[in-house]
Amino acid sequence: MKTMNELYRKNELTFALIWIAAYVVLSMIGDSLSEAVGVMKSVTLAIHLVMCGVLWAWISKNSLKEKYDFRAPELPAWRFLFFVPLALIALLHIVSGVQGGPTAADTVCCVLSMLCVGFLEEVIFRGLLFRAMAKTDVRSAVIVSSITFGLGHIVNLAGGKPLGDTLVQILFAVAIGFIMVLIVYRGGSIIPCILFHSANNMLSVLGRPNGLTPQVQLIVNLAEIVVLGVGYVLWLLKALPPKQGA
Repeated sequence: MKTMNELYRKNELTFALIWIAAYVVLSMIGDSLSEAVGVMKSVTLAIHLVMCGVLWAWISKNSLKEKYDFRAPELPAWRFLFFVPLALIALLHIVSGVQGGPTAADTVCCVLSMLCVGFLEEVIFRGLLFRAMAKTDVRSAVIVSSITFGLGHIVNLAGGKPLGDTLVQILFAVAIGFIMVLIVYRGGSIIPCILFHSANNMLSVLGRPNGLTPQVQLIVNLAEIVVLGVGYVLWLLKALPPKQGA
């Protein structure tokens, strides 16, 4: 904790970038070790739990909950369309039904790991990185935190995911990044973002394949990006009051 505090006081942006790098690298190592163990995300889950514990303990000990928006939203739910677009994005994963992993252990480890990812990625990208940059330039902070969040999904290529699918996922993650940062900055709370991100990840693990051809699936994914992603961003820009410096 002492080393973390010293680095944080010295340079918040460097602190955030170190957390991003550590998260990406350790997650990749965890996935590789989990594959060797034979239980999906088993080692990754342990790593994520430790990272969640360390990050939350550090935030709590240093009284940073308010700074990183761990509070109820400042605006009524209707200003966010009652978060219905976020619910639709998450529920689209299970329109074809629900299934588990190859084994019960695989399913449990994957689900719990994805829940941790929701917390970690929101705190790191919409908390540490965004707030570090927003001190000097809010617009740059919004753009960089969203695009960086999207580009982080390029690591899926290392896991064998096709290039086309990865590029679509990056675009979708960038759109989601803009949604999340607008909710945090203009809405004043990171909690809805953590809840959505965790639920979305969990349902993506549990969702049953829909049987669509790759070409049709690409069209569906792009439609999600445009209608639910870009559309909701435009609504939030219109409905949420701007803050000074935004």
